[in-house]
This record gives sequence, structure tokens and C-alpha cells, in this order.
Amino acid sequence: MRSSHLVWACLLSVGTAQHAFAQKQDSTSIATDNTVATQTVSAEPNVDVSIIDTEQTTSAKHPRLDALKELKNITKNDLKVNATAAQPDAVKDPLQPLNREIYAFNDSIDRNIARPIAVQYKAKVPEDVRGSYSSFRKNLSEPWNAVNQIAQGRFSRAAKSLGRFTINTVSSLGFADPASRLGLTLEEESLGTTLGYYGVPSGPYLMLPILGPSTLRHSVDYVAEGYANPLWQQSHAQDQTGLVWGNRVLGGINTRAKLLDVEDVLQGDRYSAIRDIYLQRVAFNIAEKQGKGAEAVSFVDDDGTE
Repeated sequence: MRSSHLVWACLLSVGTAQHAFAQKQDSTSIATDNTVATQTVSAEPNVDVSIIDTEQTTSAKHPRLDALKELKNITKNDLKVNATAAQPDAVKDPLQPLNREIYAFNDSIDRNIARPIAVQYKAKVPEDVRGSYSSFRKNLSEPWNAVNQIAQGRFSRAAKSLGRFTINTVSSLGFADPASRLGLTLEEESLGTTLGYYGVPSGPYLMLPILGPSTLRHSVDYVAEGYANPLWQQSHAQDQTGLVWGNRVLGGINTRAKLLDVEDVLQGDRYSAIRDIYLQRVAFNIAEKQGKGAEAVSFVDDDGTE
């Protein structure tokens, strides 16, 4: 699974307590505001307190509806931004109300479904088997890595990726990685990274249902990489698409299991931490491929604003 997907799984998994705590705080705040508002308007003549109470209660019960209403404030300039972790929230994350609602949904799925399955998977499947399956999935991505590297004009790197795919497939069907011992290291790619390599703006940060953190630019990865996967090509030709989806589900569980030991690392506002980690990772990957290195990336703490 790609590094960006690994980040996603971390982001999806570590946010288990934040949403519930936030909801409790919001509920307390709303109740206090309603009391103050009711006391204020009750002293005013000709004001129907029941109408105000109804409107406030409706807003509190439908936060997702309120989040959707925020979309009408989005402008074309908001969609053209090149989001980085160091930017203000209003610039990099103009869809934050909606993104937080999707994050809460993803968190609920993780707590109730993904994490319990991952715990059992890690406990019952030997580590060597899990490692071999991870190698198999990474090997399937090598042809797509090479395609993107050719598109970036990095032909020698593309040759290494194709060499990795050939050696690992012939020697072990991809379940092992002897190519790394020969000096052919893995370098993962995506269409979104290639677009960023040529200066295409990322667009605002997005939290996608189930799929997790992304940007407008990187959202195309999920479709493009699916069609580029050799397993998809073979299974589609034989009308066995269930095999592809089974591999994707098992891949998600396998990745989630890797993160069980580090899921408590993030503290505080986990949504913001997840977003900034993702944006930093994307910016660093692109800068590294452009030969610029870490000095070209603005990190969250660089300007002391966050």
C-alpha cells in the first residue's frame, strides 16, 4: 500500500477519542448559548422565544446540514490553492466543517469495524505472513510507479522500478523483496505526485469517506491506480472483480494492523494533526523528487503559527 495510504490509515485510526470529546464540548456550549439567548430575548417584548429555541435546537441536531451550507461560501480561488501545512486553516482547509464531519464518520467506522478486525488479524496471522502480503501489494504497484517516473522524466528511476518488479515477481511472485538486497530500493509514486511535480496546485485539503485524507489533486489517484494495478487487469479480463475488492479490503486491514502500536501518538486536535502530517508528507515527497529536499518544504512549526 502506498505511503499516502499508510498515512491515511494512521490518520483514520488514531482519531478515536477526539470526536466524542468535541461533541460533548459542543453540546455543553450549545446548551449554555441557548440558555443565555433565551434569558436575553425573554426580556424583550414581542419576541417569540419558542421560535428561537426551535431554530437553535434544529441547528444543534443537524451539524452535517450546517456543514453542507458552508459550501456555498467556497470560491474558485479556494479551489486553486496549493495547500501546505504551514498555511492558515482558512487557506489550506476551506472545507473544514464538512471535512470534520467526514472525519467523524471515518472514525466511527474505524472504532466499530476496522480496528477490532485489525486486532484479531494481527493476533491470528503470523508476522511473516503479514510481511509477505505487504511485499506482494507493493510489488503490484511497481509498474504504476514506473509509469509515473517516466512521466516525470526520471527514466533511470523508472528502470529500477521495472527491475524491482521483474526480480521480485520471478523470484517469489512478489511475496519477498530480494531486489532491495541488490540495491534496487522502493520509491512509491502516484498520479497526484506527478501532477504536483509539474506544479499543478493541490487544491484544498479533503477528507474522503472511508478513503481518508487527500487533496483535490490527489483524489484522482484512487481511480487511476485501480486501473493500473496488474491484478485488476487480470481479474477484469476473467470477470473476477471480487478478487480485486478482496485484495483492497485485506490490504486495508493489513495496513491498519501495522498501526495498532502507534495509534496513541497524536494528542490534542487530532483532525488538525492528521491534516498537517498528510500535507507535509505530500509536499516533502514532491520536493524530494524535484531534487529540492526538506529545505524547500514549509513545516507547521517554521513560522510558529501552529
